Amino acid sequence: MQANSTGARTGGQLIVDQLVAQGVEHVFTVPGESFLAVLDALVDVNIEVTVCRQEGGAAMMADAHGKLTSRPGVCMVTRGPGASNAMAGIHIAKQDSTPLIMFVGQIERGMRERDAFQEMDYRAAFGSVAKWATEIDDPARIPEIVSRAFHVAMSGRPGPVVIALPEDMLVESASVAAAPRAQAIDAWPSGAQMAALAQQLQSARAPVAILGGSRWSPEAVAAFSEFAQRLQLPTAVSFRRQMLMNHEHPCYIGDVGLGINPALLQRLRDADLLLLIGGRLSEIPSQAYTLLDIPVAKQTLIHVHPDNQELGRVYAPALAIQSSPSAFAQSLDAVPTPSSLPWAKDTEALHQNYLAWSDPSAISVPGQLQMSAVMAHLEKVLPADAIITNGAGNYATWIHRFHRFKQYGTQLAPTSGSMGYGVPAAVGAKRLKPDTPVICFAGDGCFLMHGQEFATAVQYKLPIIVLIIDNGMYGTIRMHQEKFYPGRISATDLQNPDFAAYAQAFGGFGERVEKSDDFAPAFERARASQKPAILHLITDPQAITPTTTIDKLRAASQS
Repeated sequence: MQANSTGARTGGQLIVDQLVAQGVEHVFTVPGESFLAVLDALVDVNIEVTVCRQEGGAAMMADAHGKLTSRPGVCMVTRGPGASNAMAGIHIAKQDSTPLIMFVGQIERGMRERDAFQEMDYRAAFGSVAKWATEIDDPARIPEIVSRAFHVAMSGRPGPVVIALPEDMLVESASVAAAPRAQAIDAWPSGAQMAALAQQLQSARAPVAILGGSRWSPEAVAAFSEFAQRLQLPTAVSFRRQMLMNHEHPCYIGDVGLGINPALLQRLRDADLLLLIGGRLSEIPSQAYTLLDIPVAKQTLIHVHPDNQELGRVYAPALAIQSSPSAFAQSLDAVPTPSSLPWAKDTEALHQNYLAWSDPSAISVPGQLQMSAVMAHLEKVLPADAIITNGAGNYATWIHRFHRFKQYGTQLAPTSGSMGYGVPAAVGAKRLKPDTPVICFAGDGCFLMHGQEFATAVQYKLPIIVLIIDNGMYGTIRMHQEKFYPGRISATDLQNPDFAAYAQAFGGFGERVEKSDDFAPAFERARASQKPAILHLITDPQAITPTTTIDKLRAASQS
């Protein structure tokens, strides 16, 4: 990478040079005239620029980059409508604890508070969503503020930072030194805390560990897996954090999210000790805040989190440890194996229960195309490092329950439940890891939230495979309607295009799949095409979830 580090430079050049200094290799953008000086400076450095089709997609690609690298993903958007479009991606990064930095073009400084063309107050607009929202008035402060942004985005509980760039500031010049590459600030558990943890485990009879949050690494995942094996500790993962443990590990017992395995839920309720590492146990994993009493749980709660503001925020833990999951995992050697492991047989039984729960062969739903057959085939042919992306919708249950994640860095899904995430996340992942298979799951409603980013995949020759599960409706909302307002269908029906033709029109591979037996050969043709691909999977509207139908929901609500 190259950067001009001497002499006077424009604000645009300083922004780009600071990105180089921070090790940034990818920028996702929809260009705008408000930051032309930055776009011009990008010509002179070795940063990959991905041109996106909507700012929300650019922000979601940056979020995917942040999830996969633990360094801030970077996106650049124009002012007003551009920044508004990007809000969905910023909200994802906030709720998912993802490091991200968004640069926003801004009106000239002398035009403020006149409601100028596309004017917004970015501190006000993003202040409640971003970890920090600011504006740079003086080009001489660019190194300082960009450095701070990287520190803020990565440290404590990671999250998004929004930086507004006044257009006239970007063409002013300043002579200023670059800031050094930022590193996440970490806190380590004390010896006394690890001793207290050991004592709690020594007296436990039914412990469970729950892994979640961010600031993990492959090394941390491996270290915790070894610890769990040594203690035969039953370990679950939080909602959409399934890549934090190999699902074939003998201590893995399932994910704590939507549609939770009833046996796992009961074990959590019966536990006498919960070791919560990295996560916050927010609404979805806590089963709408019913899993633990608030503020004091009946289970002994040991909460490990990198941000002290999260410790005790909702739950009052018996032991609070401010530490990143990575630092905590590296400290686990200090915890001796308890003298007895009364929970060992339970761990084995819970793992076997998980394996049975995640076997798609036992599932049959209405329709000629069985998603159980789709999942069974993918489990056979996908390598362990394949990256799975998805947005929001009932279709995602097939991934959560039936795909067995085996490696860190293989899941990209919004814990915020944001629709439209899957396609841009797949594009962002493939830009970062071109040799790794990337499979996107999307519902018919979810896909068209950001389906235009399929054009970005075609432009950069990224052979992602998108599986569109089409039941002609917003399925999750329809499910809730049938539960609470049976038979009164409102605002959930969809009339969809031919998604295979859509793919072909963009220059990709497209095929329609209507029967289970047709999926495997279609998937192989998609892979062989070496093009971005869409497989349009037609599912029966009655197959609303893997375990029930619309008719059953309606009958149950009326009984």
